[in-house]
Amino acid sequence: MKILINFLFFFFITSNLNAANFTLKKIINLNEPWGSAFINDQELLVTEKSGKIKLINLNNKNIKILDHNLKVLEYGQGGLLDILFHDDTVWVSYTEDRGNYKTSTSIAKGNFNKNKIVFKNIFQAHPPIDSPYHFGSRLAIKNDYLFASVGERGQGMIAQDATKHPGSIIRIHLDGKIPKDNPKFMDKKDWLPEIFQIGVRNPQGLTFSTFDQKIYISNHGAKGGDWFGEVKKGENYGWKILGWGGINYSGTKIGPKWKPGFTKAIKYWVPSIATSAITIYKGNEFNEWNGHALITSLKDMSLRKIDFKNLENVKEEIIFERKIGRIRDIQVHPKNGKIYFLSKKNLWIMEKV
Repeated sequence: MKILINFLFFFFITSNLNAANFTLKKIINLNEPWGSAFINDQELLVTEKSGKIKLINLNNKNIKILDHNLKVLEYGQGGLLDILFHDDTVWVSYTEDRGNYKTSTSIAKGNFNKNKIVFKNIFQAHPPIDSPYHFGSRLAIKNDYLFASVGERGQGMIAQDATKHPGSIIRIHLDGKIPKDNPKFMDKKDWLPEIFQIGVRNPQGLTFSTFDQKIYISNHGAKGGDWFGEVKKGENYGWKILGWGGINYSGTKIGPKWKPGFTKAIKYWVPSIATSAITIYKGNEFNEWNGHALITSLKDMSLRKIDFKNLENVKEEIIFERKIGRIRDIQVHPKNGKIYFLSKKNLWIMEKV
């Protein structure tokens, strides 16, 4: 009996918040998963940093490894990163070996196939850089547009140079073509044509909200200065002119938290929580959360709920922390609204009791 009790405690973690009991249940073992995407209400695609794409059947827990042709380099913080599925098509962001010890955050597209996906690059961040840091990278779809976050590779002020991709938000069409109303074709003549916004550091959360039709982002600061905010066309979040409340790891100052002329985030965290993935919740399981942002953390291993309907009174609530390890990704089940998380070694499900 004691063994059974210990077994159940290991697999189920219960909590009581918002007057709603919920469980966190570990359902599948993985190896450094990074991104995930539902292809239907029974199957989930998951990327692993090493380069594997796995198709998981949530009913029978079967895992199938899909073959692909990507040249993924697992290097420092890089590897196979985010994944999206839409209309029988798959998009991925990944660390691409560009030769001579240089890499880029690249995006590829392929037709979905349960045996092998043949990908073709539709974007490569320029220039390729010899650095193991700050690749980003999340993907989101809005209408016929693909948004992607590209980290500044630890290069700081490169995020202010719009003639280079690192440290920016990218907007391209789903087939890789460049929208004719991107900033370069409006009032930012010196910007690269794919760039939609500049001044980010290491953005690992990006999502589309069906409630207001906006794209939202989360970003790692340095020692302090993580934030959650809106993606805005032609604007600048300010890295590394701004420090967003944080300082360099050496202890030296970076710059002010914010100043006029730069995009202001909705929510800042000082000290850092190491924001990772985000979603704007929509579903039935936790219907009282509809329209709220759910933000996951690597450092304090937490799920945070942000009510930002009133930007003058943004409300944050910690749903849980230090329960399932470092949380890399979050997905809401498209049918029932239950929440799925990727931790360092596992896939978890959160549901009401």
